[in-house]
Amino acid sequence: MTLVRLRFDSHTVTHNRTHCCQVYSWQIICLGRNYRLIVDCDMLRNMPLFGKSQKSPADVVKALKESVNSLEKGDKKAEKAQEDVSKNLVLIKNMLYGTSDAEPQTDIIVAQLAQELYNSNLLLLLIQNLNRIDFEGKKDVAQVFNNILRRQIGTRSPTVEYICTKPEILFTLMTGYEHQEIALNCGTMLRECARYEALAKIMLHSEDFYNFFTYVEVSTFDIASDAFSTFKELLTRHKMLCADFLETNYDKVFTHYQRLLNSENYVTRRQSLKLLGELLLDRHNFTVMTKYISNPDNLKLMMNMLKERSRNIQFEAFHVFKVFVANPNKPKPILDILLRNQDKLVEFLMKFHTDRADDEQFNDEKAYLIRQIKELRPVTGH
Repeated sequence: MTLVRLRFDSHTVTHNRTHCCQVYSWQIICLGRNYRLIVDCDMLRNMPLFGKSQKSPADVVKALKESVNSLEKGDKKAEKAQEDVSKNLVLIKNMLYGTSDAEPQTDIIVAQLAQELYNSNLLLLLIQNLNRIDFEGKKDVAQVFNNILRRQIGTRSPTVEYICTKPEILFTLMTGYEHQEIALNCGTMLRECARYEALAKIMLHSEDFYNFFTYVEVSTFDIASDAFSTFKELLTRHKMLCADFLETNYDKVFTHYQRLLNSENYVTRRQSLKLLGELLLDRHNFTVMTKYISNPDNLKLMMNMLKERSRNIQFEAFHVFKVFVANPNKPKPILDILLRNQDKLVEFLMKFHTDRADDEQFNDEKAYLIRQIKELRPVTGH
């Protein structure tokens, strides 16, 4: 019998300076002579693997769509369809992320996969049936979606462009917060979408956006927190877009926002108050800030929140209250309230959070407010 020793290794080569792929090589040592065989992985993909040829992106997408459709019908084959959905989702995920034993597929294969997903409308179908997919499958859907979303060709983001033509994908994800079993998966995908201004704009300007004022108050803490993270991302990520949205829709947004500030849920109140401070102090939101701090009802609310039992809420209210006081052009109704409470405010602020001795910025701001309030005078002619 002839003894043959097989040595295997892999390395990366570049074809025509543009296409990078994995090359596998075998060094066969037989009867003292070396033979070297080099095989391109693209060739390997088309070769039978353990008796079966590897599925192409078109095959996997077609199989996944068929199994999702079966799952949606809920017929007797639903259990088998569930298994097939999971299996094909794993195949797609492995194409995109690779495995411990294999690298992710080449850009060409991923491009084919993405195009098949677009053409088949499978992204929307998966999201619409997310509640029917098993636990691991739900996570796989989110991973596949986010990976495909991040794809770039030069400066273009093809999936972002595709979703702009299919906004129902975004609206379906947003309503996902209404279903406990898929809320967190939908949140993961929504925040990835919010990174792109074109998609954030669609979400902000849809009626579905106002549902977030309900989602952030749901009784399940994890879902409420996740919804608030998405809500905050939409209102802060793209500065000019957000400023324009808040300015154009000021009355509607802040009517809803006032309910959050008056919520019976402590976490909701604190998070909303903190976000309000951030929004008002962002220079892009100058017009919105000016409008907000001209309303005496808003000032009264902040003064009441300064006396809240919770020290955290007191502290966040302070950062909104200081904007009213620091405004050099106070409208008469605002000035009148501050003058009526001048002595009480000075006395209150002198004793306010005195244990924050190490917080230099806070103490400087507090000293500034006390000085400003002490120096307030009625404007003659008013």
